[in-house]
Amino acid sequence: MPEKVPERKSKISASRKLMLKSMMVARAKEDLEQEMEEKEEEKSKYLEEKAPPMQISYLSLTELETLCEELHSQIDVVDEERYDIEAKVMHNSREIKDLNIKVLDLRGKFKRPSLRRVRVSADAILRSLLGSKHKVSLDLRANLKSVKKEDTEKEKSDWRKNVEAMSGMEGRKKMFDAAGSSQ
Repeated sequence: MPEKVPERKSKISASRKLMLKSMMVARAKEDLEQEMEEKEEEKSKYLEEKAPPMQISYLSLTELETLCEELHSQIDVVDEERYDIEAKVMHNSREIKDLNIKVLDLRGKFKRPSLRRVRVSADAILRSLLGSKHKVSLDLRANLKSVKKEDTEKEKSDWRKNVEAMSGMEGRKKMFDAAGSSQ
């Protein structure tokens, strides 16, 4: 009989756990806000570096047109790069998904479908395997050995009758006669 294991009491009270959880959530919130600020600063620095503020008030019409053409060509280059990067990301994510499936298959931790028991006769199996070539009906019971009830009843004689018949002097005489006749 297995022994009952005593329940372990936690060393920290419920109020202390709650306080620690709230402190952890507050700390995570602060870290998240700080991370967002850093991303915004990084983004503004990148934009200042790549796209400095333009002074277009002193430019003539032809200079503005050339500036627009340059900006359109830069936009085209950036769009091509973005498209290439997106295609690489899609390809890599598809490859990662395929590799994860392979890993799960190798581990054997994929869900196996529940199988239903299907009763199929021998004729149906042969028909599915051989197709239209199968024409002979296969009766498996015909090949079984038949047992006659009369034979079994003769072998199964009542043991009480046998014991009563062999008891006493008459039984010993029958045994002696049976042993003498078989030799």
